[in-house]
Order: sequence, then structure tokens, then C-alpha cells
Amino acid sequence: MSVTDLHLKHFTVEMDGDVCVFKLNRPPANAHDLAMIRELETLVTEIRFDTSVKAVVMASANDRFFSAGADIDEIQQKSAEYIGLLSQTSKEMMMKMRATPKVFVAAVNGHCMGGGLELALSCDVRFAGRGNYKIGLPEVSLGLIPGEGGTQLLGRIVGPSKALMLMVTGESFGPEKAAELGLFDVLVEPEDVLPKALEFAHTCASGPTKAIGFMKVALTEALELPIYEAFAYERHLQNQLFDTPDSKEGVAAFLEKRKPNFGQHQ
Repeated sequence: MSVTDLHLKHFTVEMDGDVCVFKLNRPPANAHDLAMIRELETLVTEIRFDTSVKAVVMASANDRFFSAGADIDEIQQKSAEYIGLLSQTSKEMMMKMRATPKVFVAAVNGHCMGGGLELALSCDVRFAGRGNYKIGLPEVSLGLIPGEGGTQLLGRIVGPSKALMLMVTGESFGPEKAAELGLFDVLVEPEDVLPKALEFAHTCASGPTKAIGFMKVALTEALELPIYEAFAYERHLQNQLFDTPDSKEGVAAFLEKRKPNFGQHQ
């Protein structure tokens, strides 16, 4: 089974070479409920095990919205216990993304609010288009806090004091400010968002993918460990790479003064 064999209601999935491109597709605003999060969890699991997928792009099938976040109707209608479990399920899905040794690239080109921003922040790299759309974590206006990892992801990117100010005010802002804050890594013209995100994903997919995957998990899983433990984890990952075909090819190419041809002997 491959990712393209999945029958999903709220996502479109296609392969661009060895890059999986999936798009949020729950009109009108890609607001997510439990069914959508469970589909995304299924998709991430399949990506993890599908050896034909070397890198991933998360985008939107909606011209105006990346995602408006959690479905407010569900928050209003369901019990606190249900919403708490939904929030935990979403966090577990995001942790699965962060623990999967394949690079996830977000391509944001529309409103990205609340849980939608949290989805984007759970990706490893974020490309975004210039425009008039809004970004932010407005949960304070509902008497809530960002509940799908937002306090932790935002705090780790912009620092705790700036994150607190953004969450207390519930400020929404444009993609230019989001890029200045570090929420977006690359800001381009709207028509270039998906092509540029794909270009970077293909760079990851065409490289020594095991090494690149290990780079990712070294950052997502060890960056906040005490430095001695983090060094030990890095060493553990590096030691697994020395005997890989890509490592042998990289060394041979260096000695032969040529460009390495990774991925040919996996």
C-alpha cells in the first residue's frame, strides 16, 4: 500500500516524483475536527512506512485558507472531555510528524490561524506567500489557550516572552511579520510558494535521505536534552550512517572529485 492508495475525505494526496504532496481539503476554511485529525494521523503513519516517499509537502486545496484551526462548532457542541481528547490526539499526530525521519515542508498561502498555525509549526520548514491573509493564535478571545501545541511550538521559535505577548493579545498579523518573527522560514510571491516548497522537498529527497532524516530527529528529539545526552544521541545516529551506501558513495565521490549520486544503492 502507498500513500496514494488511501481514501481520504479531507485531504488530496499525490506524488511529485518521490515527494508526497498532500493538501488540506475541508471547505470552507479547512477547520479541523476529529475526523480530519484522524485522517491526518493515518496519512502521517503511511508516509512514515512508505519507502517511496522521501520528503513531504503540506499545502491547502483552498485559495483563501491554509486552515482556520479547530472547528468551533465542535468545540461548542462537544464535552470538555471530548475536546481535551481531540487536542491530545492532535498533539500525538504532530509528535508523530516530528519523530518521522522525513522532512515535512509547509506551503502556506492563505489564512493560518489557531490550530492551522499549529499544524504549520509542526512541520520542519515553512514556506509562505506574500499577501493580505492573517496568521495568529487568537484562542484568548474564546477564553482558551492554544491547545494543539501552540504554546510550546511558538515559545520555542520566538521565545517565551514574545510568545506570551502574541497569545495574550491574540494578535493577528500578515505573512511579512510572521517571517520577521521566524514563524515562516522563506517568504516568496504567492505563485511561487508551492514550487519553492517542492524545490526544497526535492533537495531533501535527492540527498542522502537517511542522513537528512537523522538530522531532523536530532533536532526535534534531542535539542533540549542536556548537552552531554544530546551529544550521545547525535553520536548514536552518526554511527549508524558510516556503513550506509550513501555514506560510502559520498566519501568515494569526494575522493574522486565528482558529485555524489545518492540513493542508487539503497
